[in-house]
Amino acid sequence: MPSIYPKKIIKQLVNAGKRLSQPFSLTQEKAYRQQLRTLKKLITKAEETDYGKTYNFSKILASKAVYRSYQQNVPLVDYSKMHDWWQKAYNGAENVTWPGKIEFFALSSGTSEGASKYIPVSQEMIKSITRAGLRQVISIARTDFPKDYLTKNYLMLSGSTSLYFNDDGKTYAGDLSGITSSHVPNWFERFSKPSMDIRSEKNWQDKLERIVDEAPQWDVVMIAGVPAWIQILFEMIIKRYNLRTIHDIWPHLSVYLWGGVALEPYKKSLNGLMGKPIMYLETYLASEGFVAFQTSPNSKGMKLNFKNGMFFEFVPFNELNFDETGNMRPNAVALSIKQVELHKEYALLLTTCSGAWRYLIGDTVKFVDLEDCEIKITGRTKHFLSICGEHLSVDNMNKAIERLSETLNTPINEYTVKGESNGNNHAHQWYIACNNPAIQSEQACALLDQYLCELNDDYATERKHALKEVKVKLIPSDLFLNWMLEQGKYGSQSKFPRVLTDAKYKEWVDFVNKHTA
Repeated sequence: MPSIYPKKIIKQLVNAGKRLSQPFSLTQEKAYRQQLRTLKKLITKAEETDYGKTYNFSKILASKAVYRSYQQNVPLVDYSKMHDWWQKAYNGAENVTWPGKIEFFALSSGTSEGASKYIPVSQEMIKSITRAGLRQVISIARTDFPKDYLTKNYLMLSGSTSLYFNDDGKTYAGDLSGITSSHVPNWFERFSKPSMDIRSEKNWQDKLERIVDEAPQWDVVMIAGVPAWIQILFEMIIKRYNLRTIHDIWPHLSVYLWGGVALEPYKKSLNGLMGKPIMYLETYLASEGFVAFQTSPNSKGMKLNFKNGMFFEFVPFNELNFDETGNMRPNAVALSIKQVELHKEYALLLTTCSGAWRYLIGDTVKFVDLEDCEIKITGRTKHFLSICGEHLSVDNMNKAIERLSETLNTPINEYTVKGESNGNNHAHQWYIACNNPAIQSEQACALLDQYLCELNDDYATERKHALKEVKVKLIPSDLFLNWMLEQGKYGSQSKFPRVLTDAKYKEWVDFVNKHTA
């Protein structure tokens, strides 16, 4: 299908993208200097807020060593410590942790287990997220991606743009993806799908059905969304129109921008729905901001999003800084971008243009390239498994599941695991999605255990000592989706927890037993 947009528009998009991407590629040393400038701007902007006065931002700005003074005067915090501040802003108070009134709040729970958190989203943050998104889109155009594809359709499988008023009707709350997709630039609206009417649909199943209805009308070149829901959407479209692959209806589909969870468990299934290879590019859009994105399929990781209203700090994820349940210790030490090292695990702290200050967002990352400041997400501070010193990260789990899927030649889209202890004897109980009746639990368990030993030395050591048993229960994949539906966690942002806690474990076991009896 030829482009209906003139070459002039294509050229303008490419040139605009080049300007946006120029300040993004920074070495570690240059990034540190840029980060200091960002920090000073953020502190200056919030100097007269309640938070700024409480923690003496004026004194910090007057210091000759602003970052050191910032470290000394402003505490490291998590959501529990920011809740009271942000609750005031949510109730309509102005100048709490960021100047003026915060109109939007992103609802974030991380997984199907957590209670919702309300994260402030300022107008400055909306602009920051928009800039980052455009940078990634244009970075793709600077590969061998055909330039006229810039003027085809982009499908964003996002949350509803219909937001919820708080009790006083003073602020709005909803999925961050819904907030940002309602602020798509006018010039980009012509390329963006679905329509604003469909984006405003609150019922997630109805939204999917409406997208399927209109799918034949679009020439989709790029798609973005959480892997589990993209897979479900593709399957619905293929079934509705009796297709072999998704490329039968969208022949130009070339890029999938994914994030939220690891791709490994879903990639085999997604590839099976494609008619040709596409580019998979990762994004790191947290409720607190657009942290990083992958610029090309050959990148080692995602580039941190510098010069965009965020200051990054990194807390080494070890016993000195975190307790056995993943809570940050009071004496935890944070490092700047200049101090981090390759392949070490860090918990991420953000200071942002939405009024987050040295805020622990809950994710753990490691640097895979210091020259280009590229990171990989390794898991969550509270979603790792270490009941006896095995220190098993979600990253380890994802890689092991990916190997298991390849060895068994069957898709494995979901899994979860629970640590069990009985005195000095410890065990891991796995629940793995598998629709292939020929595969036996014992075979899957032996392979999974082998791969985890190869990926994690601590795990291998503990398998010889305290970690006495590893158990695997293979269950139909739709049980994971049905569980989220039963928990009221059904939508674009919903993700199944990779590590189950005591709070939900009994409910989950009862649910599985009920549906597999």
